[in-house]
Amino acid sequence: MKNIVSLALLQLAFSFTFLPVSQSSALELHGSVVNLIETTCKRTPFYNLCVSTLQSDPRSSSANVAGLALIGADKLKAKATATLGQITGLLKGAKDPKLKMALRVCVDYYNAIIKYDIAVVIEAVTKGNPKFGVEAATDAANEADACERKFKNQPKFPISGNKVVHDLAAVVASIIQLLL
Repeated sequence: MKNIVSLALLQLAFSFTFLPVSQSSALELHGSVVNLIETTCKRTPFYNLCVSTLQSDPRSSSANVAGLALIGADKLKAKATATLGQITGLLKGAKDPKLKMALRVCVDYYNAIIKYDIAVVIEAVTKGNPKFGVEAATDAANEADACERKFKNQPKFPISGNKVVHDLAAVVASIIQLLL
């Protein structure tokens, strides 16, 4: 009986001894992740978008800067794909020939963003060639801008997701730039 009580007391003392260390280590780890995200995002043109995008992904808790760039690329692909869906829907309902032409051009731009630019970003970061990733992410931002310019003679720009695609592409380019 004495041995069981001694063992229980030893286990209890052991638990309390290491509990604060593991909690503080977890807080330090969480703090360093938040600090890496904040430090990284401060070097991008859209800080709030950067922070919210990266913190929304659980992979960011263990990511380095290259990992943050890949998370950004994944989020960019998702947003560009959703925006392409919006453009396609608008195209199906469009009656004005000028509007249809502008939307068709935007479909081409968004196909390039999704199928080419983001693929190059991911491959460049994964293979350690950030220069090509910066160029591809910058191309994606420029293509979103070019899509918007196609509507300069229209009374209203109908594509709500375009600005976020542009801004997120600029964020991804800035994060990858840190790897150079």
